[in-house]
Amino acid sequence: MSLLVSIHDVTPALEAGVLRLWEMCAARGLSPALLVVPDWHGEWPLERHPGFVRWLHERASGGAEIVLHGERHSRGEFRALERAAARERIDRGLGSLRALGLEPVGFVPPAWLAREDGHAAVRDAGLGFSEDERSIRLFPAGRRVASPAVRWSARTPVRAWGSVAVARGRWLLRRRSRYPRVAFHPQDYAHPRTTRDLPATLDRWLTRHSPISYAALRDTELGVSP
Repeated sequence: MSLLVSIHDVTPALEAGVLRLWEMCAARGLSPALLVVPDWHGEWPLERHPGFVRWLHERASGGAEIVLHGERHSRGEFRALERAAARERIDRGLGSLRALGLEPVGFVPPAWLAREDGHAAVRDAGLGFSEDERSIRLFPAGRRVASPAVRWSARTPVRAWGSVAVARGRWLLRRRSRYPRVAFHPQDYAHPRTTRDLPATLDRWLTRHSPISYAALRDTELGVSP
């Protein structure tokens, strides 16, 4: 059984949390996938933050996979988009990252919210995979692989405590899953309860699952490389 580990919302706007999550994973010998937002909320274009871009290049050179995570990460950014509009926005995001020398291997819509048209647009763009909250779609075949996601929310104390309970429930119910995902967000550090639970949950999953990259998963399931 294998575990996919990722850091979402990778942007200089949340740099301190991103670095903290990376160090937590690196201390365990992990190289998590980095879900990069080219222009966070239209106010943090990556090209204006060369130091953060250099950090991304260093991580990618060390084996971290770069994944496109929306264009601006606006609320529900891809939720209502039809295929052509989704493809246009994906292409803009890809263009922004490629102009900085970063090559994404896949796409994850913000909050995993996208129509089927949006996932089809990812395939049209030539990327290797897309995700929703329950599964990973592997392209070009379009094969859908079950992959339950563990995540947290620290927006309010109630949400923080509730998400910790849900994360533990996912372990009890899904610990025998073949490809579970642990999805970290820099905002998870906004509450002490979620902060404490992040390393404990990761260690729990690593007792049963070996880390795997998206490329290795795709190669295993489709017999091809991205």
